[in-house]
Amino acid sequence: MPLIDMPLDQLKEYQGRNPKPADFDAYWEKALDEMRNTEPDVELIPSEFQTPYAECFDLFFTGVGGARVHAKYLRPKAPAATPHPAVLEFHGYSGSCGEWLGRLPFVSLGFSVAALDARGQGGSSEDRGGVKGNTLRGHIIRGLDDAPEKLLFRQIYLDTAQLARIVMDMPEVDENRVGAQGGSQGGGLTLACAALEPRIRRLAPRCPFLCDYQRVWEMDLAAKAYEEIKLFFRAFDPRHEREEEIFTRLGYIDCQHLANRIRGEVLIGLGLMDDICPPSTQFAAFNKITAPKEAVIYPDFGHEGYPGFDDRSFQFLAGL
Repeated sequence: MPLIDMPLDQLKEYQGRNPKPADFDAYWEKALDEMRNTEPDVELIPSEFQTPYAECFDLFFTGVGGARVHAKYLRPKAPAATPHPAVLEFHGYSGSCGEWLGRLPFVSLGFSVAALDARGQGGSSEDRGGVKGNTLRGHIIRGLDDAPEKLLFRQIYLDTAQLARIVMDMPEVDENRVGAQGGSQGGGLTLACAALEPRIRRLAPRCPFLCDYQRVWEMDLAAKAYEEIKLFFRAFDPRHEREEEIFTRLGYIDCQHLANRIRGEVLIGLGLMDDICPPSTQFAAFNKITAPKEAVIYPDFGHEGYPGFDDRSFQFLAGL
């Protein structure tokens, strides 16, 4: 078969290229402390969209840094079993949580569903900004020339974990039966969420973004979703004199370094012809997961939907 990356046997052993900061664990423990000490001030506003079997709400909460973050929240109408399972859903880069309709299959099973709008992207979440340095064409580099605590994806990752805690605290939800899923950026956020909130019991990421940034750059694939990395170097470090520093700082928000914190069962879908999020970057994270896991591999597919994977992940999460 054609290759754009390593052979599969090497992918299964690959451990990643991007440096891990020496204080990585302390960085995230401090971040989680900030999240836990942030009063979420949760607000549920009934939506105009309702169905005979689902109650639909716009959920708002205060995330780290004071931003008001939005998610769609759906729960079964009585007499649904209480407490019952829940699923968290995360969207692709620059997008939004999408339409209510796509959340209904899990509600039909008696689940609650929460779909996050990543702050500053295509939905209704607030981005308060306030970072020094370049913010051109992407969120990976937001805060890269400021303190590490200002990296925007730090805040977005914390939003996923905070949403998980909010949902787990809902009186109708069984906190021990919560799952997560998403594709591309949503796949990366699924990994981050389950790493920062290890009570996530099952997760189904597809072609996860936000992994092994240095590998992407070395493959000359810092384009499309990762274009901002190349643009950053061209504009602000054209001779790559700060290369090690920059990739080390990006290591704080590299999902491969969070992956060993995951405790839930993992079902991942990935394509070996993915030239947007190269397979090796995804395996860098997958190979570090020590929890029960399975990779569903599509040799001829790139960064796209995979035949049968949505059905399989639905059944996988339905078993919560």
